[in-house]
Amino acid sequence: MTTIHSQQMLQEHVSMEFSSSTTHVQTFSQTTKIVGEEVVTRKSSSTVEFFSLVTRSSNIPAGDSVPEFVEKPHPVTAPEGDKAVFRARVQGNPKPHISWKRESGIPIKESAKIFYDSINKEHVLKLEPLTSDDSDNYKCIASNDHADAIYTVSLLVTEGQEKMDFKKMLKKRAPPAPKKKQKKVANEKEMLEILSQVPKKDFEKVCMEYGFTDFRGLLRKLKEMKKKVEVEAIRILKPLEDKETKVDTTVVFDCIMELKDPNVKMIWIKGTEPLRIQYSLGKYDVKQMGTKYMLVISNVNMNDAGIYSLSVGDKRMSAELTVLDEPLKFLGEMKPLKVTERQTAVFEISLSKKEPNFVWKFNGKELKRDDKYEITVSEDGLTHTLKIKDARLSDSGEFSAEAGNLVQKAQLTIDRIPIKFESNLKNVHVKERSRACLECELTSKDVTLCWKKDGQLLMHGTKYSMNHEGKRAELVIEDAQLSDDGEYTVVAMQDGDPTEYYSTAIVTVEERLATVKSGMSDVHAATGSPAELCVVLNDEKVEGVWLKDGKKITDLPGVQIVKQGAVHKLIFPSMGPEHEGKYTFRAKGAESEASVFIADPPTIDPSVLEALAAHPITIKAGHTAHINVPFRGKPLPKVTWYKDGMEVTEEERVFLQRGEDQALLTISNCVREDSGLVLLKLKNDHGSATATLHLSVLDRPKPPQGRVEFLELSGSCVHMKWKAPKDNGGRPVTQFIVERRAVGKKSWIKIGEVDGKVTNFSTNKVEEGKAYQFRILAVNSEGVSDPLETEEVFAGNPIEPPGFASQPQVTDVTKETVTITWNVPTQDGGAPVLGYIVERRKKGSNLWVPVNRDLIQGTKCTVNGLLEDTEYEFRVIAVNKAGPGQPSVPSSSVVVKDPVKPPGLVQDLHVSDSSNSSISLAWREPAEGDPPSGYILEMRTEDTKEWSKCTKIPISGTCYTVGGLTERQKYFFRIRAVNEAGVGEPVELDKGVRAMPPPAAPKFDLSARLKSHMVVRAGTALCIHAAFSGSPPPDVIWQKDGVPTKGRETITKSKNHSQFLINSAKRSDSGVYRILLQNEFGEAHYDIHVRVADFPRPPTNLQLFEEVPNTVTLTWNHSPDVQEDSEAHYLIMKRDASTATWYTATEPVFSNKYTVTGLLPGRKYYFRVVARNEIGDSEPLDSKDTWLINKDQIEDLSAKLKPYEKKDWRQAPRFLTPLKPHTVLRGQDCTMTCAFLGNPRPTVTLYKGDVNITANSKFWYNSTSGVCTLVIPTCTLKDSGDYSVLVENELGKDRSSCMLTVYDKDGKSIVASITENLQKKSKHLM
Repeated sequence: MTTIHSQQMLQEHVSMEFSSSTTHVQTFSQTTKIVGEEVVTRKSSSTVEFFSLVTRSSNIPAGDSVPEFVEKPHPVTAPEGDKAVFRARVQGNPKPHISWKRESGIPIKESAKIFYDSINKEHVLKLEPLTSDDSDNYKCIASNDHADAIYTVSLLVTEGQEKMDFKKMLKKRAPPAPKKKQKKVANEKEMLEILSQVPKKDFEKVCMEYGFTDFRGLLRKLKEMKKKVEVEAIRILKPLEDKETKVDTTVVFDCIMELKDPNVKMIWIKGTEPLRIQYSLGKYDVKQMGTKYMLVISNVNMNDAGIYSLSVGDKRMSAELTVLDEPLKFLGEMKPLKVTERQTAVFEISLSKKEPNFVWKFNGKELKRDDKYEITVSEDGLTHTLKIKDARLSDSGEFSAEAGNLVQKAQLTIDRIPIKFESNLKNVHVKERSRACLECELTSKDVTLCWKKDGQLLMHGTKYSMNHEGKRAELVIEDAQLSDDGEYTVVAMQDGDPTEYYSTAIVTVEERLATVKSGMSDVHAATGSPAELCVVLNDEKVEGVWLKDGKKITDLPGVQIVKQGAVHKLIFPSMGPEHEGKYTFRAKGAESEASVFIADPPTIDPSVLEALAAHPITIKAGHTAHINVPFRGKPLPKVTWYKDGMEVTEEERVFLQRGEDQALLTISNCVREDSGLVLLKLKNDHGSATATLHLSVLDRPKPPQGRVEFLELSGSCVHMKWKAPKDNGGRPVTQFIVERRAVGKKSWIKIGEVDGKVTNFSTNKVEEGKAYQFRILAVNSEGVSDPLETEEVFAGNPIEPPGFASQPQVTDVTKETVTITWNVPTQDGGAPVLGYIVERRKKGSNLWVPVNRDLIQGTKCTVNGLLEDTEYEFRVIAVNKAGPGQPSVPSSSVVVKDPVKPPGLVQDLHVSDSSNSSISLAWREPAEGDPPSGYILEMRTEDTKEWSKCTKIPISGTCYTVGGLTERQKYFFRIRAVNEAGVGEPVELDKGVRAMPPPAAPKFDLSARLKSHMVVRAGTALCIHAAFSGSPPPDVIWQKDGVPTKGRETITKSKNHSQFLINSAKRSDSGVYRILLQNEFGEAHYDIHVRVADFPRPPTNLQLFEEVPNTVTLTWNHSPDVQEDSEAHYLIMKRDASTATWYTATEPVFSNKYTVTGLLPGRKYYFRVVARNEIGDSEPLDSKDTWLINKDQIEDLSAKLKPYEKKDWRQAPRFLTPLKPHTVLRGQDCTMTCAFLGNPRPTVTLYKGDVNITANSKFWYNSTSGVCTLVIPTCTLKDSGDYSVLVENELGKDRSSCMLTVYDKDGKSIVASITENLQKKSKHLM
């Protein structure tokens, strides 16, 4: 980084220094002083001419150059009303762009003319007519890609030449004429006009000349006339007038005045506050056209309404501005657009007034200005335009314009550009098994392609290769076959366009034919031996296919297909049954056929023969016997089956089958007679084979033989015998089973069993006089034989069952039991009744269920285990020795349940919830009585005694919400339980309930837009919105700093919301605002810390003094806004008295003291302090007088020359100004300064206590020209302590120390803080 300085002096010396970390800067300065007695300047008696060059890059390509002024503009000094013209001629490559600016930042006035003189090739700035406000430094900026060349010149606008006063006129008049006679005037008025033109000392002489002797009277009247003239120094020809305008317009207040003194002070005022025109950012503008003075207010809003005044001298004019706020609406509707792809779509909508929150959206998403979307607003801010550039299909959708709560929507439709074929497909002719290629070229590359053959879609694979690169498309058919012959079509499509664009071509494939030179012959081979078929063609390029039995061979195991040039072979390495058949070789134009046979004698595996002989085939009767004997033999042998020497033929149960490798004999539903010796015989032309086996069919035995003989029949014993079965079924009889049944019964009861070798049985399980029937069954491992049954026999004398019992009667019922009684039957059947069987059934059912296992003795029974609330019927059966009798007539039906009691009192009736239109009640079931089936809830209002039911049917649960109530009406409720036994007694709620939400203390809704800290810019609206809840709705009180607000605010309130609004906030509105909510159940509050930010107030009481030679120390009183705002600071500026330009000395400064260095001896300086925050700068605080930097006196040593003596200028370091103790408020900056001497230049080391802090980034340190400055930014309590500066060189060292005390705002005294620091220091030393 290089900075070059160059200075040039004409009559005065001006020093300007520029430095930058990123650019090369060359500066030249020149000042010319204009001396003239007849010209008086308002702002400066000197002109400024200044040039600077700021380069953007250090490497400039060959042929390029930075901007250069061939002809420079010159400073201009001109009187008011005249014109000023600046001319400049510039060269550079690339061609520079020229612009003009004022150094003060004020825009160049609208009447100025900026143009290019093409004849003289000059850039011209022309100001006409000139006013005092045009005085400034003007910059001509020439810019290109490499640098900015800036030439600055001054424009001084002077007052016109004063009229020569009467005294000078007297001095310059011609010699006195000869004395004439006394002059005469008509009246006293003419005399007063003559005296007004004469100096006061000549009044008496002129009066005598015109013959007026009342000199003193004329003098008095002349003074009164002059006063009247002075009063008329401000003459208002047209006053301000009231204005009425709409929002977002521009309004102009104007008046016409004649001013004797054009420099009279004018102030525009709104309300009671002067307008700060220069800081309004274009909001306000003051203009003058001759005697017409105007205040222009741009972008009028509702806050601009009020009284505007113009103060001129001692006169003041006022007028009122009324702002009409018309409702926001759309002027017209957005219409749907339909544009072609890649064109620009334009939506435009107009509003009735300006709307800052206007947004464009696409499918609900907000649009921002970028390369795609161009969003513009008309100069009046009413017409909004959206341009969608290079429209694509993705831009189709819904565009909407939203202004506040208003929305306009319209649909954008994009039509695609039709696709065209720049080159179509061409017909192709190829030979079979060659490569075919189809090509085309389209106008667009963003398309989707598909290929079709004869209307069928083609898929990419080994057969077809489809390529699409850019605008070209290609289809390649590899190894073309005759089947590829046909019409091929390429179809192009694009998104958003339903049209299909296509091109078609014909592909013709010519067939390649061949002939057979050597054909095939039939082959006969044994199993396992090799064989082959061979065909020779006349063309090696012709392919062929092998077929077996008319089917193409694709995957036949044990077969190899070989092609050797024109020779085609089918090789069988090991012949097998699967290889037999008729084989065909087929090629285009040629075909050959042959058959392959296997010749094997029939054989049966010896292991199979051995197994068949050793293990007979056993099958159960009724099952199917499958006799399967595998064999091998080609051709297939004849199969013959024999049983017991007789040939077996097919019949109903016999099925004969021969397979490729097996013989099968199937006998279904086998019987015992199928058992015997079976023989299989196989025979073909090449031999024969036999196999022998034995078939055994197993079955259950035949029934026992003969009639059963009873050896004894009595009431206590029955003895019988029989004969064994004739056929045991192939298995020995293991046992005989004996069963009996009583006559009249269907079921048989097993009474015993005997061993298979025993054929007699006796039993005593009989009853006297009862008739029985017996049967015997033979049993083997295969099952039970058919029974041998006896005739009916009696055991002793016969007995009958008892008669009917009487109908049962129900005597008692509970929820689980029923008690019944009955009478004994009238007939016992010849034997006494042994007991009774009781049966029950549910009513409507046909199923009777016994209720007892053992016979009931007596005629009464209590039946248990019944289901509650179920209806039952009962019957009784009498039992004697002969068995049970007939059942009785069923009893009357009865429901099983306990006797029901009415419910008791409902418990704990209470209110569970309430609102403005409903009340919710809850309760518990009664503790006494039977459970209720429901509840009857009744209510009445406070002004009636009649109860009304809340529901038409009883309530099933234990809670209910009564709706449709009148807000804050008082209601009474009572409730009764009900069941099938009746209705219980009512229970009434203790007291009435009002239809309103449950009482609740106030509470803030912190999820809403409620903040604890707010920063508002002065002049904008202060709005605090609070959401809360509470029942009843709380009272809202707004407080500021603990005091209820009153004045300019607007407060709106509702049940759950409140808003505090100040339309135009002032600095005085800063403070702690509290929202206080109160109702009878409690209160709540919330604090918001509000700070209104404004331009800072200026500092005061600027004092200058010298602590260190050639430096100036500035002190001033703090601006209150800098102390309260941690971001605010001071800007220190200096100005050489000989120039009008201010330069920044330093920024930022947080304390109220600063030492300015780098001043030139012999110069006079002005100093300025400006407070600055995020809003802007305060009014400057300037030093009243100049400060002179003294020059060292230079003696004339020419007369005192002495021989040169070498002097030792070295000296040990010493402090000229030591460090001083400092006490600062926490959060403020602390600046410590000291001055020292020493040669060689001493090194400086900073300490806090014993810790070296020179390199600590927390502290700001600078040492220049013997002045050391230490800045501790934003002091904290930890920064308190001892600070020292050590200076040392080779001759010695010196040290200066001071104490820093940081105190807090919490009221802790400075003395206490200092004492604490001293105690810490003493402990450290100890």
